Order: sequence, then structure tokens, then C-alpha cells
Amino acid sequence: MLKIHFIAIGGAAMHNLALALQKNGHQITGSDDEIYEPSKSLLQKNGLLPDSEGWHPEKISKDLDVVILGMHARADNPELLKAQELGLRIESYPSFLYEYSKNKQRIVIAGSHGKTSITSMILHVLKKLNRKFDYLVGARIEGFELMAQLSDAPIIIIEGDEYLASPLDRRAKFLLYQPHIALVSGIAWDHMNVYPTFESYQESFKELIKNLPKAGTLIYDETDPILKEMPKLSQDDVIKKPYKEHPALIENGKTILKGDDGVKYPITVFGNHNLKNINGARLICEQIGIEATEFYQAIQDFKGAAKRLEIVKDNGKSIVFKDFAHAPSKVKATTEAVKQQFPERKLVACLELHTFSSLNPAFLPQYEGTLNLADEAIIFLSEHARAIKRMDKIEEETVQNYFKHSKLTVIRDREELEKDLISKDWSNANLLMMSSGTFDGISFQEL
Repeated sequence: MLKIHFIAIGGAAMHNLALALQKNGHQITGSDDEIYEPSKSLLQKNGLLPDSEGWHPEKISKDLDVVILGMHARADNPELLKAQELGLRIESYPSFLYEYSKNKQRIVIAGSHGKTSITSMILHVLKKLNRKFDYLVGARIEGFELMAQLSDAPIIIIEGDEYLASPLDRRAKFLLYQPHIALVSGIAWDHMNVYPTFESYQESFKELIKNLPKAGTLIYDETDPILKEMPKLSQDDVIKKPYKEHPALIENGKTILKGDDGVKYPITVFGNHNLKNINGARLICEQIGIEATEFYQAIQDFKGAAKRLEIVKDNGKSIVFKDFAHAPSKVKATTEAVKQQFPERKLVACLELHTFSSLNPAFLPQYEGTLNLADEAIIFLSEHARAIKRMDKIEEETVQNYFKHSKLTVIRDREELEKDLISKDWSNANLLMMSSGTFDGISFQEL
């Protein structure tokens, strides 16, 4: 049993890793200066919610086996300084996860978009086929209690984020996992606050590919113009498996896969990006010994990860979708997917600019054309989020100039947004709400 303290336990991956380790019998404590739902309720339910928010150096003692440091903490964090003073072992959660899974086959799903969906698809198939596996994924999946699991399983499936590992380790998280099999779903500039240029952003992916081990496997989207040249950087004996959209057709609003065996398999997810995701997931499963027919049968009832084209409400005439899309490539793919699936319905796409990148005027040109397939577009700019991130106010004219959409509205107040949406005619129309934030706490169910 290890005695482990989490600095910034409220993060999505951090609190799930804490819960998974507690489940394995380890003694867990943690701190954070802000904890939101659903982290708060889960930590409370399992007795891990800190007594009070904030940083408490007195929690750091010599008997701790390891301190896991989250990216939300800063380099001058009082608990971190105390841990350094005591000479304790300090790990980021990716470096800790690598140490914990050293003797497993490590499969890492990376890319600017689609990595959560692809990871979720693989986990869904493995579970349906009763395979033994560990995992870390970036969203809640139906049928899984937590977003992380650690056991004595022989393999681990990890969603590999390109964001920095910790305030002390400025490498991309996925570089720390040292995968045997890596999938890269595509590369589109994101996280401008830590990757100031597209070139610097690409470097981490190049490193991932260069560092794949002898006889390792690289699976990649061959239709991505940036990615298609990168496999050449890998060692000669790395197995390279390109993929593109899985062959499919749409019948009565339902997407149907054309299996290798000639059989048709109806699925619940849709959109060209998800057809790519399915093909990537299929190739990973093939690498770990799953037959194509087994995969097709298992994937049919996959409903998607939380907030990935998640249906909030469908009344037969109108659907409300919520999606985590925030980066330009994700916004474009998600908007196109909904319009292509329901071409006869009006589409209102509402995007919250919430991240450091999206709130930076220098990054806004990346969004040009991303909402073109929406009949109406709304950009939500939270004044609260802007104040927390200490970003300058973006003028409406700037937004209009960069998005270049003829029917675009800019809204900054949640109540005004609700009023505007409710006032519209929703007969034969769909609403797509996209954000990595919360639209200032809007209730999708009430909406």
C-alpha cells in the first residue's frame, strides 16, 4: 500500500486516478483551490474531498510515498515547495501512470481531435468481449464507473493528451507513457498558451513518433495533410498502419457500417469524423487480437463518450446536442456531422469561446469557416471566464471578421443566451451547443 497525496486533486484525470488508486487499497489525500462537479460529488462520496479548498502545506509529511502534481497547480505552490523541501518523490500523473504500468503493453491514443472518442470505442469493445484491461480516458463512458482503472491486467489503453505534464515537467503528457502502440488521429494547432506556434505544437507529435520502440506500431489518419508525412520519422521496423473513413451509408437518418465481411452494421454515432474514429479503433483492436466481426458486433451499441455529440433531448422534430468541441478542427467536424446527418433540418450552432487559445485574437483566424454549415451561429463569450483567465475583451466586430458567417450573433450573458434560444422556432431544427466550459452554468435539461 502506498501513501499518496494529490496536489490539485479536482482535475478530471487527477480525481479519477485518485479514486482508482483508492480502489486498489492505497491511502489517498489531496488538495485543490477549486473543485467543481462532477469531481466534487465523486470525491465526497468516496471520502476524498478535502475539508476545505486551498493549499495546506501541513498535509505534506515525510511518510508520503509519492506526491502527484497536477497541471492546475503552479510552480510556487506551497504544498509543492514543502514536498521539495522534504525531498519527497514528486510525479506528474503521466509519469506516475507510466511507472505503475511499466510491465503492461501500453497503447496510447493521441491527436488534436477524436482521441477521447477512439479511446472510448476501444474500451467499449474490450468490455463487451470480456477482455482484461486497464485504462485512462478523458470523459465518462456508459457502463464505466470511473475514467481510470488500474489492476493486474496485461494491457492499458491511455488517452494521450498533448498538454503539459505538470508545472515542473513541460513535456507533452503522451511522451511520458512510452507506448508500444500509438494512434495519432490528426494534428491541428491548439493550446496556444503553451505552444505559441503551430511548429512548436507539431514538435511533440514528431517526438512521439520518433520515440516509438523497435517493432512498435503507429496507426495514423492518412487523410490529415500535416500528419501524413510524419510516419517517415519513425524507426524503419515500426509497423505503420494508415486509416481513413470507414465505408458507410446513411439510411433513414441512421449510419450503417459496411463490414469487411459484407455484412451491414447499424451504429448509433455518426459523422465523417466518427467514421474515421471507428476505423482507428478497429485497427487498435486488431493489433491486440480482436477479430473484425467481433469488433463490428460490439461497436453497434456504442453511444459515444459524455459530451461528444451527446443527445440531451430528442422530441422527434428537434434534437439538442452538447459537445466538448472547442478547437477549430473539432468545431468544424462536429458542425458538419450534425448538418450532414440531418440535412433537412435547420441547424443552430452555439460555440463558447472558453479556452486560452480561443480567447486570444491571434488564434481566432483558425476558426474561419468552421461554422459554415450551420444555418445560424452564436458565439458565447463569458465575461466570467475572461476575467478568470485575465484575457482582454474581444470585440464583436473581431469575432465577425474571423468567423465570416452571414448569420452570426455574439452573446456575453447566460440569461440573454437562454432567452435568445428559447425565442426561436424549433420545429424541424437542431441545436448544437459546443464548449469545454459550461456556458456560465447553463442547464441543458432545463433548456
